[in-house]
Amino acid sequence: MILLTDDLRDRLLANGLQPDTDHVPVVKFFNPMGAATWLATELDQDGDTLFGLADLGIGCPELGVFRLSELASLRLPFGLGIERDILFEAAHPLSVYADAAHQVGSIMGGIGLLTKADGFRRGDR
Repeated sequence: MILLTDDLRDRLLANGLQPDTDHVPVVKFFNPMGAATWLATELDQDGDTLFGLADLGIGCPELGVFRLSELASLRLPFGLGIERDILFEAAHPLSVYADAAHQVGSIMGGIGLLTKADGFRRGDR
């Protein structure tokens, strides 16, 4: 799977030119065989260094940098690798995802919490 389309790369690079901004995540990567998840908001001009929220599935999601090349080089059983969630659409700035992930101990749990809260605000039950 191609981890970044040209459009996603352009959006991440544009965000990278606006430091100290609480960007909405552009892309979500995940381990299809585990709990690791990454939300990226920015790409450095080197084309490899991403900034965002990383969760390796051990209960302590962190804001920081990670490398696209490292994600792309990970080889999992059955010939799988890290994938991009093609259906992911962020609804909140990264800080909101980080706060929710820290509350429940994982990015996916935080996304679930926010999705439930968003539905409640819209009147969904």
